Amino acid sequence: MATAIICLALIMAGVLAIRSYRKRLTTGCCGGSGEAAVKKIKVSDKDLTHYLHRRVLKVDGMSCGNCAIRVENALNSLEGVYARVNLMEAEADVRMKQELSDAVLKETVKDAGYTVYRITPVNDSISQ
Repeated sequence: MATAIICLALIMAGVLAIRSYRKRLTTGCCGGSGEAAVKKIKVSDKDLTHYLHRRVLKVDGMSCGNCAIRVENALNSLEGVYARVNLMEAEADVRMKQELSDAVLKETVKDAGYTVYRITPVNDSISQ
C-alpha cells in the first residue's frame, strides 16, 4: 500500500512538472512572448548623494530581465527610494533618502512576486 501511495505521488509530481514545463515553453519567462516588455519606472532624483541610507537585497526567483525590472519598479515606486537590480548577482542595490525597515523592503519585493532572503546594510553614504 505504501509503495502505491509513493508511486502515485511521484506520478502526480511528474505530471505537474510537465505541465509547468509546457507552460514555460509556450509562454516564455514571466508570461513572455505574447506580453510586451516591462517598462522601467524612472526615478527623478538620480543624485546618489541625496540617498543617505543603503541596503543590498539578495533576491530569489528572478530569471530574466523582465523579472529584474519588476523588482526594480516595485522598489522605485516607494517614496524616496532609488534601486538598481543586478540580475546576474540576484541583487538589488537600494538607496533611500529616509531609512525604511527591512520588513517594508521585503514586503515590497514579495508583492512583486519574488523573495528577499538576505538584506545587508551598507555604510558608504560618503563614497558613492
